[in-house]
Amino acid sequence: MTDHRIDVEDDDGVRLIAFDRPEVRNAFDAAMYAAVTGALAGALADDGTRAVVLTGRGTAFTSGQDLREMAAIATGAGGPAAGSGFQGLLDTVVSFDKPLLAAVHGVGVGLGLTLLGHLDVVLLEEGTRLRAPFAELGVPPEAASSWLLPQRVGWQRAAALLLASEWIDAHQAVEAGLALRVCPAGAALEETMALARRIASFAPHATREIKRLMMAPDRSSIDAARAREDAAFASLFADPASNPGAQLTAGLET
Repeated sequence: MTDHRIDVEDDDGVRLIAFDRPEVRNAFDAAMYAAVTGALAGALADDGTRAVVLTGRGTAFTSGQDLREMAAIATGAGGPAAGSGFQGLLDTVVSFDKPLLAAVHGVGVGLGLTLLGHLDVVLLEEGTRLRAPFAELGVPPEAASSWLLPQRVGWQRAAALLLASEWIDAHQAVEAGLALRVCPAGAALEETMALARRIASFAPHATREIKRLMMAPDRSSIDAARAREDAAFASLFADPASNPGAQLTAGLET
């Protein structure tokens, strides 16, 4: 199934959701947020789907938020529903109680990195590079990454990622705990699907209950971090001195 933003394939109890905007390195616009959220919601509702794998088409996992839409939000041109797609996707991912995996290759920028903190198993392809460019863009972090990254990778690495907008390579990401292992070039999706099929072969009530139990201790902290980040965004965008709209727009024009 294809809806012009994603490809969805179901096989052996596994749903593959592939981000499919390769011309913009799979950047998320409003339609893509809605498509991915809908595909995840459909996986939850389908008893035959026991695990989900996320990946990207082309040369990237995802480059994160579509900067044109972010600039529109920052300058007040995004409309009343601006930003709701991101929040809807995060709501779905944070509460997703079926096994959720990712096969990552190329680059993961912004959401392409912060999303990984919410996934159960992540396999990275050799050559993958990840980055959280929020400081450089003049915006706060997202997706509870202000709490999740220090928890997952430690304070020093999180500070380098968030404050210095540093790149992290595949081996550094595994060493830091953001991913399980590095796969040879071209093999990440195949290995992730094999692992997902193994998980899907087990009793679904057991795998879902295990995930719920694993998620429970962190849920309130993730919700609180998201609320703090949302408040920081609102404050930043409300103040003309700190609103990054002009900076984002200028970046798109260069």
